[in-house]
Amino acid sequence: MADAPLSDVIVLFGGTGDLAQRMLFPSLYFLDADGFLAEGFKIVATARADMERDAFVEQVRAAIDKRAEGGLDPAAWARFAARLDYVGADATTAAGVEAIKAAMGVFKAPMFFLALSPSLFGRVCKALGGSGLAVPDSRIVLEKPIGRDLHSSKAINAQVGEVFSEDRVFRIDHYLGKETVQNLIALRFANTFFEPLWNNLTIDHVQITVAETEGVGDRWPYYDEYGALRDMLQNHMLQLLCLVAMEPPADMEPDSVRNEKVKVLRSLRPFTRADVQANSVRGQYTAGVVGGKQVAGYETERGQKSGTETFVALRADIDNWRWAGVPFFLRTGKRLPDRRTQIAIQFKGVPHSIFGGAAKADLVANQLIIDLQPDEDIELVLMNKAPGISQDGMRLQSLPLSLSLLKAYSGPNARRRIAYERLILDVIQGNSTLFVRRDEVEQAWTWVDGVAAAWAESGMTPKPYAAGSWGPSGAFALIERSERAWHD
Repeated sequence: MADAPLSDVIVLFGGTGDLAQRMLFPSLYFLDADGFLAEGFKIVATARADMERDAFVEQVRAAIDKRAEGGLDPAAWARFAARLDYVGADATTAAGVEAIKAAMGVFKAPMFFLALSPSLFGRVCKALGGSGLAVPDSRIVLEKPIGRDLHSSKAINAQVGEVFSEDRVFRIDHYLGKETVQNLIALRFANTFFEPLWNNLTIDHVQITVAETEGVGDRWPYYDEYGALRDMLQNHMLQLLCLVAMEPPADMEPDSVRNEKVKVLRSLRPFTRADVQANSVRGQYTAGVVGGKQVAGYETERGQKSGTETFVALRADIDNWRWAGVPFFLRTGKRLPDRRTQIAIQFKGVPHSIFGGAAKADLVANQLIIDLQPDEDIELVLMNKAPGISQDGMRLQSLPLSLSLLKAYSGPNARRRIAYERLILDVIQGNSTLFVRRDEVEQAWTWVDGVAAAWAESGMTPKPYAAGSWGPSGAFALIERSERAWHD
């Protein structure tokens, strides 16, 4: 869609929901404030709730005000508010879509953002198609999760595909909109000195951690069906793994990048009943202390027993020439000690140390630490001579070389943007590079379904871990079996 026109209207389905209020409307406001929305661009929100436009606009204003440091800019807000409209309607019906269509006015390239349950994707798309809104230059954005397994994912994708061709479908993973994730692409492919080192000759292993301090809370009806494996690992974590492990694409065209990610997913070694116990861990948090506060366990929040995992740690192996023998250790969980999303590239140690005495003990292997949240930073940990003199001879110390954007840059572009800002702008422009293609989704589900099947075949159930800890003890044994340790 390189020559596609810019979107001239966005319709937000689920416009009164949490995602729209916390992320989408603030993202659109900041894009407008920075001059990225064209004159005449309309924003139509829709949900089943019956609400007057003025009341909705005030609700949006309050939501944006929470995210706007220093408060709303009066001129920017006035311009943004004029773009807003609201339609209370059932978007799965012909009558509901006709009401939405009337509010859209004149359009050429509408953008439909489905911040809805995936069970509604097919029905909404069918209604859009029946009303004539799925015009050749229209685009549709699908929020995760797209299915619960490969079978349901294929069914949803097929329903959407009956109305929208694949080049008009934008499956969104907000992690790919984060500045540091995009900087990982630049780091790898805009610098000559990393590529010769980015392989099994110099990298010992890779760790990817997505840790949350919050519990499941009132999201348990959804979470109890999906669990940590399907909620986090299938999408966010596998996307991060792909960006670390993929081969250099020929260019930054959408299919060039996404072709390389699919190759990685196809190279992931399947889990079997024989190895799942040694190479994966399931956990579920019990009562404990997080941030100095006593919190309840998952089953207490849910109100009854549950076999759903809130923590997953596993070893993933990529069976290709570049990564043969390099384990990727992945872990994610609720009610952990820190809120952190981090990629740690652990390089191998020097083949021979010329240093003796205390300096030899000081020597540690280099690391590349990529922090996505709460801070966005990239640090290359290098060895350096410690200042001063000593009777023990030269002393060594490790020092981080920081590539922090917030430290290096100032001005309007230094503002920490909401990940959705980048992604919404890409949809407006018709650029699908940072979005997930259908075969990517289905290949990821194929591998994750294999993990779930191996758990079921081996009778593997979640092990308890106290809230505020780093998961079950098995998570430490998982990595320590290979004489490695988590980067904490």
